[in-house]
Amino acid sequence: MRVEIVERYESKLPASDFHPYRTGAWTPNTVEMDAYDLDVVEGAIPEDLEGVYLRNTENPLFEAVSGRYHPFDGDGMIHAITFEGGKARYRNRFVKTAGLAAELTAGEALFAGILESPEQSKRDGWGARTRMKDASSTDVVVHAGVALTTFYQCGDAYELDPFTLSTLGVANLHHPSFPAGATISAHAKVDEATGELLFFNYSTEAPYFHVGIAEQKGALARAIAVELPGPRLPHDIAFTERFAVVGDFPLFWDPERLKAKQYRAKYHPELGTRFGLVPRDGSGAVRWFTAEPTYVLHFANAYEEGREVVVEGYHQEAPVPARTAEDTPISMFMKSLDMHAMKTRLHRWRLNLDTGLVREERVDDDVSEFPTIHTGFGGRKHRYVYAALGEPGFFLFRGFVRTDVETGAKRVHRLPNGVFASEAPFCPRKGATAEDDGYLVTFTIDMNEDRSECLILDAREIDRRPVARVRLPMRISSGTHATWYGRSRAVPSFGSAFAPARADARK
Repeated sequence: MRVEIVERYESKLPASDFHPYRTGAWTPNTVEMDAYDLDVVEGAIPEDLEGVYLRNTENPLFEAVSGRYHPFDGDGMIHAITFEGGKARYRNRFVKTAGLAAELTAGEALFAGILESPEQSKRDGWGARTRMKDASSTDVVVHAGVALTTFYQCGDAYELDPFTLSTLGVANLHHPSFPAGATISAHAKVDEATGELLFFNYSTEAPYFHVGIAEQKGALARAIAVELPGPRLPHDIAFTERFAVVGDFPLFWDPERLKAKQYRAKYHPELGTRFGLVPRDGSGAVRWFTAEPTYVLHFANAYEEGREVVVEGYHQEAPVPARTAEDTPISMFMKSLDMHAMKTRLHRWRLNLDTGLVREERVDDDVSEFPTIHTGFGGRKHRYVYAALGEPGFFLFRGFVRTDVETGAKRVHRLPNGVFASEAPFCPRKGATAEDDGYLVTFTIDMNEDRSECLILDAREIDRRPVARVRLPMRISSGTHATWYGRSRAVPSFGSAFAPARADARK
Protein backbone atom coordinates (compact mmCIF):
# COMPACT_ATOMS: atom_id res chain seq x y z
CA MET A 1 0.00 0.00 0.00
CA ARG A 2 1.28 3.46 -0.94
CA VAL A 3 -0.15 6.38 1.05
CA GLU A 4 -0.01 10.10 0.25
CA ILE A 5 -1.12 12.65 2.85
CA VAL A 6 -3.12 15.44 1.20
CA GLU A 7 -3.97 17.71 4.15
CA ARG A 8 -4.10 17.69 7.93
CA TYR A 9 -6.73 19.66 9.88
CA GLU A 10 -6.31 20.78 13.48
CA SER A 11 -8.92 19.48 15.90
CA LYS A 12 -10.07 21.91 18.59
CA LEU A 13 -12.02 19.26 20.50
CA PRO A 14 -11.13 18.64 24.17
CA ALA A 15 -8.03 16.49 24.63
CA SER A 16 -9.92 14.36 27.17
CA ASP A 17 -13.12 14.13 25.19
CA PHE A 18 -15.78 11.88 26.72
CA HIS A 19 -18.67 12.33 24.29
CA PRO A 20 -19.91 8.87 23.14
CA TYR A 21 -20.25 10.11 19.56
CA ARG A 22 -16.81 11.75 19.34
CA THR A 23 -14.87 8.84 20.80
CA GLY A 24 -14.54 5.12 20.20
CA ALA A 25 -15.94 4.10 16.81
CA TRP A 26 -17.06 7.71 16.30
CA THR A 27 -13.61 9.28 16.77
CA PRO A 28 -13.39 11.97 14.05
CA ASN A 29 -10.89 11.81 11.20
CA THR A 30 -8.85 14.94 10.54
CA VAL A 31 -6.44 13.81 7.82
CA GLU A 32 -7.18 13.67 4.09
CA MET A 33 -5.20 11.07 2.15
CA ASP A 34 -4.91 8.93 -0.96
CA ALA A 35 -3.88 5.27 -0.83
CA TYR A 36 -2.97 3.08 -3.80
CA ASP A 37 -2.64 -0.70 -4.24
CA LEU A 38 -4.55 -1.53 -1.06
CA ASP A 39 -3.55 -4.75 0.72
CA VAL A 40 -5.99 -7.66 0.47
CA VAL A 41 -6.14 -9.38 3.87
CA GLU A 42 -8.39 -12.26 2.84
CA GLY A 43 -9.80 -13.60 -0.42
CA ALA A 44 -9.54 -11.66 -3.67
CA ILE A 45 -11.22 -8.58 -5.08
CA PRO A 46 -13.64 -9.79 -7.77
CA GLU A 47 -12.69 -8.80 -11.31
CA ASP A 48 -16.38 -8.15 -12.04
CA LEU A 49 -16.75 -5.56 -9.27
CA GLU A 50 -16.13 -2.18 -10.92
CA GLY A 51 -17.09 1.18 -9.49
CA VAL A 52 -16.76 3.30 -6.38
CA TYR A 53 -18.22 2.94 -2.89
CA LEU A 54 -18.81 6.32 -1.23
CA ARG A 55 -19.38 6.67 2.51
CA ASN A 56 -20.41 9.91 4.29
CA THR A 57 -19.32 10.47 7.90
CA GLU A 58 -19.49 13.18 10.58
CA ASN A 59 -16.16 14.65 11.71
CA PRO A 60 -16.38 17.71 14.00
CA LEU A 61 -13.31 19.92 14.32
CA PHE A 62 -14.73 22.30 16.97
CA GLU A 63 -16.61 21.97 20.25
CA ALA A 64 -20.35 22.67 19.95
CA VAL A 65 -21.44 26.26 20.63
CA SER A 66 -22.97 25.34 23.99
CA GLY A 67 -21.26 21.99 24.39
CA ARG A 68 -24.39 19.99 23.46
CA TYR A 69 -23.09 18.00 20.50
CA HIS A 70 -25.23 15.69 18.36
CA PRO A 71 -23.42 13.24 16.06
CA PHE A 72 -25.28 14.56 13.02
CA ASP A 73 -23.76 18.04 13.58
CA GLY A 74 -20.30 16.90 12.47
CA ASP A 75 -18.80 18.06 9.18
CA GLY A 76 -19.21 15.75 6.22
CA MET A 77 -16.26 13.69 5.06
CA ILE A 78 -16.50 11.27 2.15
CA HIS A 79 -14.49 8.06 2.20
CA ALA A 80 -14.22 6.34 -1.18
CA ILE A 81 -12.85 3.02 -2.36
CA THR A 82 -12.61 2.41 -6.10
CA PHE A 83 -12.46 -1.08 -7.63
CA GLU A 84 -11.18 -1.97 -11.07
CA GLY A 85 -9.39 -4.99 -12.48
CA GLY A 86 -9.22 -6.75 -9.12
CA LYS A 87 -7.43 -3.79 -7.48
CA ALA A 88 -8.54 -1.08 -5.08
CA ARG A 89 -7.59 2.48 -4.15
CA TYR A 90 -8.87 4.71 -1.34
CA ARG A 91 -9.20 8.43 -0.69
CA ASN A 92 -11.10 10.67 1.70
CA ARG A 93 -11.98 14.36 1.67
CA PHE A 94 -13.95 16.78 3.81
CA VAL A 95 -16.98 18.20 2.03
CA LYS A 96 -15.88 21.81 1.55
CA THR A 97 -19.11 23.47 2.67
CA ALA A 98 -19.53 27.21 3.18
CA GLY A 99 -20.20 26.57 6.88
CA LEU A 100 -16.98 24.62 7.37
CA ALA A 101 -15.01 27.32 5.54
CA ALA A 102 -16.48 30.01 7.81
CA GLU A 103 -15.61 28.08 10.97
CA LEU A 104 -12.07 27.32 9.80
CA THR A 105 -11.57 31.04 9.20
CA ALA A 106 -13.05 31.95 12.60
CA GLY A 107 -11.23 29.17 14.42
CA GLU A 108 -14.38 28.20 16.34
CA ALA A 109 -17.89 26.82 15.99
CA LEU A 110 -20.32 29.41 14.63
CA PHE A 111 -23.55 27.47 14.28
CA ALA A 112 -25.86 25.91 16.85
CA GLY A 113 -26.42 22.18 16.43
CA ILE A 114 -29.48 19.98 16.58
CA LEU A 115 -29.60 19.93 20.41
CA GLU A 116 -29.00 23.67 20.70
CA SER A 117 -31.14 26.74 20.09
CA PRO A 118 -30.80 28.56 16.74
CA GLU A 119 -30.49 31.75 18.80
CA GLN A 120 -27.10 30.45 19.98
CA SER A 121 -25.68 30.60 16.45
CA LYS A 122 -23.18 33.41 15.96
CA ARG A 123 -24.35 34.08 12.42
CA ASP A 124 -27.15 33.15 10.06
CA GLY A 125 -27.01 29.82 8.30
CA TRP A 126 -29.06 27.09 6.70
CA GLY A 127 -31.57 24.41 7.60
CA ALA A 128 -35.27 23.71 7.98
CA ARG A 129 -35.25 25.75 11.20
CA THR A 130 -32.60 28.22 9.88
CA ARG A 131 -29.35 29.38 11.57
CA MET A 132 -27.78 25.92 11.39
CA LYS A 133 -24.61 24.77 9.67
CA ASP A 134 -25.24 22.81 6.49
CA ALA A 135 -22.76 20.08 7.43
CA SER A 136 -23.64 18.01 4.33
CA SER A 137 -22.77 14.94 6.40
CA THR A 138 -25.87 12.75 6.20
CA ASP A 139 -26.20 11.29 2.75
CA VAL A 140 -24.48 10.82 -0.60
CA VAL A 141 -25.93 9.81 -3.98
CA VAL A 142 -24.65 10.05 -7.55
CA HIS A 143 -26.75 11.75 -10.20
CA ALA A 144 -25.75 12.71 -13.73
CA GLY A 145 -22.23 11.48 -13.01
CA VAL A 146 -21.79 13.78 -9.98
CA ALA A 147 -21.81 12.85 -6.29
CA LEU A 148 -24.23 14.94 -4.19
CA THR A 149 -23.83 15.22 -0.42
CA THR A 150 -26.73 16.45 1.71
CA PHE A 151 -27.79 17.28 5.27
CA TYR A 152 -30.90 15.78 6.84
CA GLN A 153 -32.26 19.07 8.21
CA CYS A 154 -31.90 20.63 4.75
CA GLY A 155 -29.35 22.85 3.06
CA ASP A 156 -27.61 22.71 -0.31
CA ALA A 157 -26.43 19.73 -2.32
CA TYR A 158 -22.65 19.81 -2.64
CA GLU A 159 -21.23 18.37 -5.85
CA LEU A 160 -18.11 16.20 -5.85
CA ASP A 161 -16.32 14.21 -8.49
CA PRO A 162 -17.20 10.65 -7.37
CA PHE A 163 -13.70 9.37 -8.10
CA THR A 164 -11.33 12.21 -7.17
CA LEU A 165 -13.68 13.70 -4.51
CA SER A 166 -12.75 17.18 -5.65
CA THR A 167 -15.45 19.72 -4.74
CA LEU A 168 -17.30 20.97 -7.80
CA GLY A 169 -19.59 23.49 -6.10
CA VAL A 170 -23.23 23.70 -5.06
CA ALA A 171 -25.86 21.98 -7.21
CA ASN A 172 -28.21 24.38 -8.97
CA LEU A 173 -31.42 22.89 -7.56
CA HIS A 174 -32.97 25.89 -5.83
CA HIS A 175 -36.39 27.19 -6.87
CA PRO A 176 -37.95 30.54 -5.86
CA SER A 177 -40.72 28.69 -4.01
CA PHE A 178 -38.24 26.81 -1.81
CA PRO A 179 -37.42 28.12 1.69
CA ALA A 180 -34.20 30.12 1.91
CA GLY A 181 -31.25 28.00 3.02
CA ALA A 182 -33.19 24.72 2.79
CA THR A 183 -33.09 23.61 -0.84
CA ILE A 184 -32.72 19.89 -0.28
CA SER A 185 -32.85 17.34 2.52
CA ALA A 186 -30.94 14.10 2.67
CA HIS A 187 -32.37 11.04 0.91
CA ALA A 188 -32.75 12.25 -2.62
CA LYS A 189 -33.54 9.32 -4.89
CA VAL A 190 -32.28 8.51 -8.39
CA ASP A 191 -34.73 6.73 -10.69
CA GLU A 192 -32.35 4.73 -12.86
CA ALA A 193 -35.12 4.00 -15.37
CA THR A 194 -35.61 7.69 -16.21
CA GLY A 195 -32.39 9.24 -14.89
CA GLU A 196 -34.39 11.70 -12.78
CA LEU A 197 -33.44 12.84 -9.28
CA LEU A 198 -36.34 13.11 -6.81
CA PHE A 199 -35.73 15.16 -3.67
CA PHE A 200 -37.60 17.10 -1.00
CA ASN A 201 -37.22 19.89 1.51
CA TYR A 202 -39.16 21.07 4.54
CA SER A 203 -39.32 24.14 6.77
CA THR A 204 -41.33 25.99 9.42
CA GLU A 205 -43.13 28.10 6.80
CA ALA A 206 -46.22 27.10 4.79
CA PRO A 207 -46.67 25.01 2.72
CA TYR A 208 -43.98 23.30 4.86
CA PHE A 209 -42.87 20.71 2.26
CA HIS A 210 -41.75 20.59 -1.39
CA VAL A 211 -40.85 17.84 -3.82
CA GLY A 212 -38.24 18.64 -6.47
CA ILE A 213 -37.52 16.77 -9.70
CA ALA A 214 -34.22 17.17 -11.55
CA GLU A 215 -33.89 15.86 -15.09
CA GLN A 216 -31.43 13.26 -16.30
CA LYS A 217 -28.73 15.83 -17.05
CA GLY A 218 -29.04 17.43 -13.60
CA ALA A 219 -31.13 20.59 -14.17
CA LEU A 220 -34.18 21.27 -12.00
CA ALA A 221 -37.29 20.33 -13.97
CA ARG A 222 -40.09 21.13 -11.52
CA ALA A 223 -40.91 22.06 -7.94
CA ILE A 224 -44.12 20.75 -6.34
CA ALA A 225 -45.56 22.27 -3.17
CA VAL A 226 -47.11 19.74 -0.76
CA GLU A 227 -49.38 21.41 1.78
CA LEU A 228 -49.24 20.06 5.33
CA PRO A 229 -51.18 21.02 8.49
CA GLY A 230 -48.01 22.45 10.05
CA PRO A 231 -44.23 22.04 10.29
CA ARG A 232 -43.14 18.41 10.14
CA LEU A 233 -39.92 16.40 10.49
CA PRO A 234 -39.75 14.08 7.46
CA HIS A 235 -36.56 12.16 6.84
CA ASP A 236 -37.08 10.16 3.66
CA ILE A 237 -39.26 9.73 0.58
CA ALA A 238 -39.96 6.84 -1.76
CA PHE A 239 -41.13 6.79 -5.36
CA THR A 240 -42.96 4.68 -7.92
CA GLU A 241 -43.14 5.06 -11.68
CA ARG A 242 -45.85 7.72 -11.35
CA PHE A 243 -45.61 9.08 -7.80
CA ALA A 244 -43.33 10.48 -5.17
CA VAL A 245 -44.43 8.92 -1.86
CA VAL A 246 -44.23 11.29 1.11
CA GLY A 247 -45.11 10.81 4.77
CA ASP A 248 -46.92 13.03 7.25
CA PHE A 249 -45.87 11.38 10.49
CA PRO A 250 -47.12 12.29 13.98
CA LEU A 251 -43.61 12.98 15.34
CA PHE A 252 -42.77 16.64 14.82
CA TRP A 253 -41.70 19.81 16.58
CA ASP A 254 -44.00 20.62 19.51
CA PRO A 255 -46.16 23.50 18.16
CA GLU A 256 -46.32 25.26 21.54
CA ARG A 257 -42.57 25.17 22.07
CA LEU A 258 -42.05 26.16 18.46
CA LYS A 259 -43.74 29.48 19.22
CA ALA A 260 -40.82 30.18 21.57
CA LYS A 261 -38.34 28.99 18.92
CA GLN A 262 -37.67 25.80 20.83
CA TYR A 263 -37.19 22.85 18.47
CA ARG A 264 -38.14 19.77 20.46
CA ALA A 265 -40.01 16.88 18.89
CA LYS A 266 -43.22 15.49 20.37
CA TYR A 267 -45.15 12.37 19.40
CA HIS A 268 -48.85 12.81 18.58
CA PRO A 269 -50.13 9.23 17.98
CA GLU A 270 -53.74 10.43 18.00
CA LEU A 271 -53.10 12.01 14.59
CA GLY A 272 -52.14 8.75 12.92
CA THR A 273 -49.85 8.50 9.89
CA ARG A 274 -50.62 9.83 6.43
CA PHE A 275 -48.99 8.82 3.16
CA GLY A 276 -49.24 11.22 0.25
CA LEU A 277 -48.96 10.30 -3.42
CA VAL A 278 -47.49 13.24 -5.35
CA PRO A 279 -47.77 12.95 -9.15
CA ARG A 280 -44.20 13.14 -10.47
CA ASP A 281 -45.27 15.03 -13.59
CA GLY A 282 -46.74 17.82 -11.44
CA SER A 283 -50.31 17.19 -12.61
CA GLY A 284 -53.18 16.69 -10.21
CA ALA A 285 -53.51 17.00 -6.46
CA VAL A 286 -51.72 15.05 -3.77
CA ARG A 287 -53.78 12.08 -2.62
CA TRP A 288 -53.57 11.17 1.08
CA PHE A 289 -54.00 7.79 2.79
CA THR A 290 -54.34 7.29 6.55
CA ALA A 291 -52.51 4.52 8.43
CA GLU A 292 -51.69 3.56 12.02
CA PRO A 293 -49.40 5.99 13.89
CA THR A 294 -45.65 5.45 13.57
CA TYR A 295 -42.55 7.18 12.27
CA VAL A 296 -40.52 5.98 9.28
CA LEU A 297 -36.90 7.02 9.25
CA HIS A 298 -36.07 5.11 6.06
CA PHE A 299 -38.06 3.56 3.24
CA ALA A 300 -36.76 0.49 1.41
CA ASN A 301 -38.76 0.98 -1.80
CA ALA A 302 -42.22 1.57 -3.28
CA TYR A 303 -43.93 0.32 -6.41
CA GLU A 304 -47.30 0.03 -8.13
CA GLU A 305 -49.02 -3.35 -8.24
CA GLY A 306 -52.44 -3.46 -9.85
CA ARG A 307 -54.59 -0.84 -8.14
CA GLU A 308 -52.30 -0.58 -5.13
CA VAL A 309 -49.22 1.45 -4.31
CA VAL A 310 -47.00 -0.74 -2.15
CA VAL A 311 -44.62 0.99 0.27
CA GLU A 312 -41.94 -0.80 2.32
CA GLY A 313 -40.06 0.85 5.15
CA TYR A 314 -39.12 0.63 8.80
CA HIS A 315 -42.07 0.95 11.19
CA GLN A 316 -41.13 2.33 14.62
CA GLU A 317 -43.11 0.86 17.48
CA ALA A 318 -41.65 3.48 19.84
CA PRO A 319 -40.75 6.66 17.90
CA VAL A 320 -40.12 8.27 21.31
CA PRO A 321 -38.60 5.51 23.49
CA ALA A 322 -40.25 5.05 26.86
CA ARG A 323 -38.66 6.87 29.80
CA THR A 324 -37.96 4.90 32.96
CA ALA A 325 -37.29 6.11 36.49
CA GLU A 326 -33.57 5.48 35.94
CA ASP A 327 -33.33 7.50 32.73
CA THR A 328 -31.34 10.73 32.48
CA PRO A 329 -31.13 13.27 29.65
CA ILE A 330 -28.02 11.47 28.40
CA SER A 331 -29.64 8.03 28.45
CA MET A 332 -32.70 9.36 26.61
CA PHE A 333 -30.39 10.93 24.05
CA MET A 334 -28.70 7.55 23.58
CA LYS A 335 -32.07 5.85 23.15
CA SER A 336 -33.07 8.33 20.46
CA LEU A 337 -30.28 6.91 18.25
CA ASP A 338 -30.86 3.22 19.06
CA MET A 339 -32.94 1.17 16.61
CA HIS A 340 -33.62 -1.37 19.40
CA ALA A 341 -35.12 1.32 21.64
CA MET A 342 -37.27 2.59 18.76
CA LYS A 343 -38.15 -1.01 17.77
CA THR A 344 -37.68 -0.57 14.03
CA ARG A 345 -38.97 -3.43 11.86
CA LEU A 346 -39.46 -3.91 8.12
CA HIS A 347 -43.11 -3.17 7.33
CA ARG A 348 -45.37 -2.96 4.29
CA TRP A 349 -48.22 -0.56 3.59
CA ARG A 350 -50.63 -1.24 0.70
CA LEU A 351 -52.41 1.92 -0.46
CA ASN A 352 -55.57 1.01 -2.37
CA LEU A 353 -56.22 3.53 -5.14
CA ASP A 354 -59.88 2.49 -5.47
CA THR A 355 -61.00 2.40 -1.82
CA GLY A 356 -58.53 4.89 -0.35
CA LEU A 357 -57.79 2.41 2.45
CA VAL A 358 -54.44 1.17 3.73
CA ARG A 359 -53.60 -2.45 4.57
CA GLU A 360 -50.53 -3.00 6.74
CA GLU A 361 -48.26 -6.07 6.89
CA ARG A 362 -45.22 -6.87 9.03
CA VAL A 363 -42.46 -8.18 6.78
CA ASP A 364 -39.90 -9.04 9.48
CA ASP A 365 -40.29 -9.29 13.26
CA ASP A 366 -36.58 -8.73 13.98
CA VAL A 367 -35.09 -5.28 14.54
CA SER A 368 -33.10 -3.82 11.63
CA GLU A 369 -32.82 -0.54 9.71
CA PHE A 370 -30.84 1.36 7.03
CA PRO A 371 -32.13 -0.63 4.05
CA THR A 372 -30.59 -0.89 0.60
CA ILE A 373 -31.85 -2.59 -2.54
CA HIS A 374 -30.62 -3.08 -6.09
CA THR A 375 -31.20 0.54 -7.11
CA GLY A 376 -32.12 -0.54 -10.63
CA PHE A 377 -35.36 -1.77 -9.04
CA GLY A 378 -36.10 1.58 -7.37
CA GLY A 379 -39.78 2.42 -7.93
CA ARG A 380 -40.38 -1.07 -9.34
CA LYS A 381 -41.26 -4.33 -7.61
CA HIS A 382 -38.24 -5.77 -5.83
CA ARG A 383 -37.61 -8.98 -3.94
CA TYR A 384 -34.53 -8.45 -1.77
CA VAL A 385 -33.76 -5.93 0.97
CA TYR A 386 -30.36 -5.66 2.70
CA ALA A 387 -30.43 -3.91 6.07
CA ALA A 388 -28.17 -3.19 9.03
CA LEU A 389 -28.36 -4.84 12.44
CA GLY A 390 -27.88 -2.44 15.33
CA GLU A 391 -25.69 -2.52 18.42
CA PRO A 392 -28.13 -2.24 21.37
CA GLY A 393 -27.70 1.09 23.14
CA PHE A 394 -25.75 2.80 20.33
CA PHE A 395 -26.00 4.03 16.78
CA LEU A 396 -23.61 1.40 15.44
CA PHE A 397 -24.02 -1.51 13.01
CA ARG A 398 -23.13 -5.07 14.11
CA GLY A 399 -23.93 -6.83 10.84
CA PHE A 400 -26.44 -7.22 8.03
CA VAL A 401 -29.58 -9.13 7.14
CA ARG A 402 -30.76 -10.04 3.65
CA THR A 403 -34.53 -10.48 3.52
CA ASP A 404 -36.50 -12.10 0.71
CA VAL A 405 -39.68 -10.03 1.02
CA GLU A 406 -41.67 -12.60 -0.97
CA THR A 407 -40.85 -15.68 1.11
CA GLY A 408 -39.56 -14.14 4.34
CA ALA A 409 -36.32 -16.12 4.09
CA LYS A 410 -33.33 -14.40 5.70
CA ARG A 411 -29.55 -14.63 5.70
CA VAL A 412 -27.46 -12.83 8.34
CA HIS A 413 -23.85 -11.68 8.48
CA ARG A 414 -22.68 -10.83 12.01
CA LEU A 415 -19.39 -9.10 12.76
CA PRO A 416 -17.14 -10.03 15.71
CA ASN A 417 -17.61 -8.18 18.99
CA GLY A 418 -16.00 -4.75 18.84
CA VAL A 419 -16.20 -4.55 15.04
CA PHE A 420 -18.78 -2.24 13.46
CA ALA A 421 -19.90 -1.66 9.88
CA SER A 422 -21.06 1.06 7.51
CA GLU A 423 -24.21 1.11 5.43
CA ALA A 424 -23.85 -1.53 2.72
CA PRO A 425 -25.34 -0.79 -0.72
CA PHE A 426 -25.95 -3.54 -3.24
CA CYS A 427 -23.32 -3.52 -6.00
CA PRO A 428 -24.36 -5.35 -9.20
CA ARG A 429 -21.82 -7.70 -10.68
CA LYS A 430 -20.55 -6.56 -14.09
CA GLY A 431 -22.90 -8.01 -16.69
CA ALA A 432 -25.45 -9.22 -14.10
CA THR A 433 -29.14 -9.45 -14.99
CA ALA A 434 -30.65 -10.98 -11.82
CA GLU A 435 -31.73 -8.71 -8.96
CA ASP A 436 -29.40 -10.33 -6.41
CA ASP A 437 -26.39 -11.07 -8.64
CA GLY A 438 -23.74 -8.91 -7.04
CA TYR A 439 -22.07 -7.88 -3.81
CA LEU A 440 -22.50 -5.85 -0.65
CA VAL A 441 -19.63 -3.49 0.16
CA THR A 442 -19.04 -1.94 3.57
CA PHE A 443 -16.30 -0.32 5.65
CA THR A 444 -15.62 -1.73 9.12
CA ILE A 445 -14.31 -0.08 12.27
CA ASP A 446 -12.38 -2.62 14.33
CA MET A 447 -12.01 -1.33 17.89
CA ASN A 448 -10.01 -4.41 18.91
CA GLU A 449 -7.24 -3.91 16.35
CA ASP A 450 -7.65 -0.13 15.86
CA ARG A 451 -8.06 -0.42 12.10
CA SER A 452 -10.60 -0.34 9.27
CA GLU A 453 -11.20 -2.68 6.39
CA CYS A 454 -13.47 -2.89 3.39
CA LEU A 455 -15.55 -6.07 3.30
CA ILE A 456 -16.98 -7.47 0.08
CA LEU A 457 -19.82 -9.93 0.65
CA ASP A 458 -21.62 -12.14 -1.87
CA ALA A 459 -25.12 -10.63 -1.91
CA ARG A 460 -26.73 -14.06 -2.35
CA GLU A 461 -24.84 -15.63 0.54
CA ILE A 462 -24.01 -12.85 2.97
CA ASP A 463 -23.84 -15.38 5.81
CA ARG A 464 -20.64 -16.87 4.36
CA ARG A 465 -17.10 -15.56 4.78
CA PRO A 466 -16.37 -12.33 2.92
CA VAL A 467 -15.34 -12.62 -0.71
CA ALA A 468 -12.54 -10.21 0.21
CA ARG A 469 -11.23 -8.13 3.10
CA VAL A 470 -9.21 -5.08 2.05
CA ARG A 471 -7.10 -3.06 4.52
CA LEU A 472 -7.74 0.69 4.67
CA PRO A 473 -4.87 3.08 5.49
CA MET A 474 -6.47 4.31 8.74
CA ARG A 475 -9.36 3.64 11.10
CA ILE A 476 -12.30 5.68 9.87
CA SER A 477 -15.12 7.21 11.88
CA SER A 478 -18.59 5.76 11.95
CA GLY A 479 -21.30 7.78 10.24
CA THR A 480 -24.55 7.59 8.34
CA HIS A 481 -25.12 6.74 4.67
CA ALA A 482 -23.28 5.29 1.70
CA THR A 483 -23.85 4.62 -1.99
CA TRP A 484 -22.45 2.61 -4.88
CA TYR A 485 -21.68 4.04 -8.30
CA GLY A 486 -21.01 1.33 -10.85
CA ARG A 487 -18.89 1.59 -13.97
CA SER A 488 -21.89 0.97 -16.22
CA ARG A 489 -23.52 4.15 -14.84
CA ALA A 490 -20.37 6.24 -14.88
CA VAL A 491 -20.37 9.42 -16.93
CA PRO A 492 -16.71 10.41 -16.25
CA SER A 493 -13.97 8.31 -17.81
CA PHE A 494 -13.41 5.47 -15.37
CA GLY A 495 -9.98 4.83 -16.80
CA SER A 496 -8.67 7.88 -14.93
CA ALA A 497 -10.00 6.70 -11.59
CA PHE A 498 -6.62 5.36 -10.47
CA ALA A 499 -4.66 8.47 -11.47
CA PRO A 500 -3.43 10.77 -8.67
CA ALA A 501 -5.90 13.43 -7.59
CA ARG A 502 -5.91 16.61 -9.62
CA ALA A 503 -4.13 19.60 -8.13
CA ASP A 504 -7.43 21.39 -7.44
CA ALA A 505 -8.56 18.47 -5.26
CA ARG A 506 -5.61 19.05 -2.96
CA LYS A 507 -6.36 22.65 -2.15
